[in-house]
Order: sequence, then C-alpha cells, then structure tokens
Amino acid sequence: MDQNALKAAVGRAAIPYVPEGAIVGVGTGSTANHFIDALGAMRGHIRGAVASSEATAARLAAHGIPVLDLNDVSDLPVYVDGADEVTPGLAMIKGGGGALTREKIVGAVARQFVCIADGSKLVDTLGRFPLPVEVIPMARAHVARQLAALGGTPVLREGFVTDNGNLILDVRGLTITDPAGTESRINQIPGVVTVGLFALRPADVLLLGTPDGVRTLTRPA
Repeated sequence: MDQNALKAAVGRAAIPYVPEGAIVGVGTGSTANHFIDALGAMRGHIRGAVASSEATAARLAAHGIPVLDLNDVSDLPVYVDGADEVTPGLAMIKGGGGALTREKIVGAVARQFVCIADGSKLVDTLGRFPLPVEVIPMARAHVARQLAALGGTPVLREGFVTDNGNLILDVRGLTITDPAGTESRINQIPGVVTVGLFALRPADVLLLGTPDGVRTLTRPA
C-alpha cells in the first residue's frame, strides 16, 4: 500500500470520532485533505467546520461544508489534523505546511485532538524533521540567533509567508528529548509567534496508517 493510500485510510478512520451535529476542527496538509474529502461525504450530518488555514477553508467550502470563525464557536468536540513527526507519547512536530499557529489555536480549543498520520511519521525522538518556528518579521535575526544557541541550525523558509503575515524558520539538527520543555523555552523568545512543537497539548488519539491497517494509539494517562 503506497503512502497516499495510507493517508486516505486514516482520513476515513477519523470520521467515527466526529459526533453527529458537531462543529469539527480541521487541520492542514495532505493527510488532513483526505479527512476533508471523507468529511464531505457526511456534510449533512455536521453543522460546519473551523479551518486551520485558508487552504483548508477553501477545500471545506468546495465540499459544501460551512466554514465558521473560531470566535463564534463555543464548543469544539474534536480537532483532526496530521503531523510531520509524532512520538508514541503523542507529542508532535507540526507546521511543515506553515499553518502551525492556527493549528495550535484550534487544537487548544478542541476537547479531543485526533492525529492522523502514515506509519513513517512515528518516531522515538522528535527532531529529524526540521522544527518550524513562526516569527514576526522584524525579529527574524534575533530569533535565529537564539535558536542557534539551543543547538539548532535555523533556515529561513524562502518565499513563504504564513496566513498571519509572518515568516517561518525551520530549525535543523535538533534532538528533542524534552518536547514540552523545549516548546516552553522557544515560545518565550521575544518575536516567536509559536513553535511547531505540540507537546504541552499533545494529541489524545493517533490513527496510524500501516500496511496491516489503521493502528490506534492513545495518549498515556
């Protein structure tokens, strides 16, 4: 089974986590797109969705799913999104698509975070995938120096601006043995909007696509 088929399988597997009549939070990226396509088939059974990016909002709308502003939503029972890396403890690196800040906001509001990923994304230690950090443009050089002091090599994502009008530094060469501590430390650097570590609020459920079927992992108590 190829990687695209694995992504489609976990996208479909996330549908039972969406309550009837709910508003659902929806992530960004190729795996989340498969979930959106599956969600389109049951659009009459949900009230609408909150999107984590302009691209996701457009795809939801193309399926006829109402897209709501998060400020107008009082209850978000579930958020479904992919990951660039995820540990067995369900800490994640996200933001390869540049939507990390909005993803983190929607994930923080949701009562349940369901991560969908193919088996290649499961790792014992985060950091092989470059860690995205969204920064305010005037702080780019300052933040880069601070990230280098942590032992990483920050590289500006050329020609890319986030939906929020900011820049992305991708930090290479990190071995992240304390995801929550590293998340807190980087978030404290002035000029950082957010870092693509999702460890302080990890996923609750991981649906992992494997050649033997979808494997379900839950966050340790």
